[in-house]
Amino acid sequence: MRVLLLTSGLLWATFGEAAELLVVASPQVPVEKISVKQLADIYALKKTQWSNAVPIVPVNREASSDERGRFSEAVFSMSAQELAELWNKLRFEGKSPPLTQISDHAVVGFVRSVPGAIGYISADQAPTGVKILLRLQ
Repeated sequence: MRVLLLTSGLLWATFGEAAELLVVASPQVPVEKISVKQLADIYALKKTQWSNAVPIVPVNREASSDERGRFSEAVFSMSAQELAELWNKLRFEGKSPPLTQISDHAVVGFVRSVPGAIGYISADQAPTGVKILLRLQ
């Protein structure tokens, strides 16, 4: 019985850890941390420049990814589908929705190489060459 409880506890801890996301940004971004509200403003295209006037370039994971679903829920309390509908509305206002990358590795590569870029990845990744601005639960 103890083994079963211990195993269940370890699995739960691993699951909880895997559900976390890291918000990563280009090394040129002039901030060291970001709030969920600021992140929401960036991804809702309300905030378009960093304080140093560099354009903000938000990047998403693909719509079907678990990371995108967790991000949508954590930042907007919306499903990925509901958030996609918001971006479709913004598209009709002439605003381009965030770019999309197909993997955590692609997000890190994009963010590392594009000044002003910001994105999110699974917290089980160990990204290099980017700033970690926030850990989302």
